This record gives sequence, C-alpha cells and structure tokens, in this order.
Amino acid sequence: MNLKPSKSTITDIISISLIGISLSLPQPYATPLLMTGLFALSGAITNQLAIHMLFNKVPLLYGSGVIEKNFGLFKESIKEMIMTQFFNKEQLLSFFKSEEKKIDLSPLVESADFSPAYIALKQSVMESKLGDALSLFGGEKALDSMRESFSKKLKSAVIGIVSSKTFKAQMNHHLEQSTFNDEIFETIDNLITKRLEELTPKMVNDLVHELIHTHLGWLVIWGGVFGGVIGLISALTLM
Repeated sequence: MNLKPSKSTITDIISISLIGISLSLPQPYATPLLMTGLFALSGAITNQLAIHMLFNKVPLLYGSGVIEKNFGLFKESIKEMIMTQFFNKEQLLSFFKSEEKKIDLSPLVESADFSPAYIALKQSVMESKLGDALSLFGGEKALDSMRESFSKKLKSAVIGIVSSKTFKAQMNHHLEQSTFNDEIFETIDNLITKRLEELTPKMVNDLVHELIHTHLGWLVIWGGVFGGVIGLISALTLM
C-alpha cells in the first residue's frame, strides 16, 4: 500500500499551512501571507477539480467527463493514428519488399519431400505408351532405381529457381501489382476495429488516467504556485 502523499495533497497542506501561519502573524506580514495561501489553495483546488472533471461527470458542471463523453471520437482517433502512422499501404509495401530480400527458400526446398513428384512422374510414364515397353524390363521396378537421382536433380533445379534473380524479381513484381497488400490492409483495419469495439468508456478512462495521472499532479502544484504568486502580488499592491 502506497502511503506517500500525492502532489495534490502536499500542495493543499502547504497552502492551508500558509493560511494558518498568517492568522498568528502581525501586520503587515499577515495579509500578504494570508492572500498567498488563499490564492495558492484556490489555484490548486481549481486544477484538482479540472482534472477530476476530465475523467468524471460532475452534476451541473457543463463539459465534465470529457473522455467518456467523446468516447466514440477517441476510438476513431486511435484507429486513424494507428492506420496512418503504422499500417498505411506505402509502409506495408516497403515492409514486404524488405522482407522479400531476406527470404531464402533454399532450406525449405532442401528439407522438402519430392517423393510425390517422383510417384506422379512414374505413374505418368507407366500410363503412357512407354509403359508397355518398360513392362518388358521389369515395369515400375525398373524406374525405382531412378528415385534418388531424380529427387536430387529436381531438388537442385528448384533451389536454383527460387534463388535466381528472375524469381525474386517476379516476387517483387507480384507484391507491387497484386491486391495482396489491399487484402492485408483490410485485414489489419478490421482487426483493429474489432479490438477497439471491445473497449468500454471505463476502460479508456482508466487507461488514460493511469498514463497521465502522475504528470497531472504537476498541474496542481503549478496552480498552487502561480495562485500564490498572484495572491502575494495582489496583497503587496493593495497595501
């Protein structure tokens, strides 16, 4: 449990202390100190109320509960910021281009099983006119000796294709010309929209409050400082 007093509490205590001390001082010191304390307390309380009104609705105070009142606009602003700054089409295309240069399909090809390709080739051969001739030399078994050699050569050929500049250029052209990016853009847009729809006014209120509450405490301090200075100047001017 955090027992450390907040900035607002410290400011209020100092302001009230100035008022209390002024009551025990003789003139001409009492009035300037009293005015300093009163104006400091006024500035601090005013800013505390303003901060409270930012996050909560206060009866009879127009404009309070700003975050909850503008909840819909707040969500739209978040979405627009995310889509504009992080997921616009130009940045997506740039990302895909940079990633495409890093892609190396060779390990995938190296670990691939080419047995289906060999089986398909063997079936095609056996179903052709050449199959009748091969039946005189052992049929399908005659082709089995080719399995390993066929797989190695096909694998080598595929690796050469996916590693070639032509293949990479075609991939790059596809990224630029296809609707792939539009589809991803729409998917991201829908995903962000769905996630934002799950937010409630209270969740947004709590989130914003948590993020800036520490910094808002300084508003109270400066309200007390400027209020106190104004009170002191006013008292000295009127004396």
